[in-house]
Amino acid sequence: MSDDKINDKIDGEKKIIIDEDWKSQVEAEKEAARIKQQQGQAEQPAVSEEALLAPTLTFLASTIYMQGAIAMGLLPNPLSDKQSSVQIDQARHAIDLLSMLQLKTEGNRTPEETEELEGMLHQLRLAYITVTQK
Repeated sequence: MSDDKINDKIDGEKKIIIDEDWKSQVEAEKEAARIKQQQGQAEQPAVSEEALLAPTLTFLASTIYMQGAIAMGLLPNPLSDKQSSVQIDQARHAIDLLSMLQLKTEGNRTPEETEELEGMLHQLRLAYITVTQK
């Protein structure tokens, strides 16, 4: 304990000690943070290239697949984290987009891309049939 606190307890009086130095310390810390932030913004681009996934056919197809799965209520909506109601028109649109992508890229895909695209289409089509028959 500091001497002041010991003396306060001995004297039996409570004293209020105001430390004005903290204000200048806070201002200095704010200024240092502002300067650091300005330097960081100048050195780094707004969106880091590391944060973005590589633009691949599989990535594009899986993006469309996810939209279709969300539209059919198979996956929760990532914005609300809740199952959305079935939106059959949007689901059909996602299937049509994947079908068009498959047709337009015929002969230009790797065997792995072909397998993944066919798998996504198969899953969405089966889910579509299941949802529309209910």
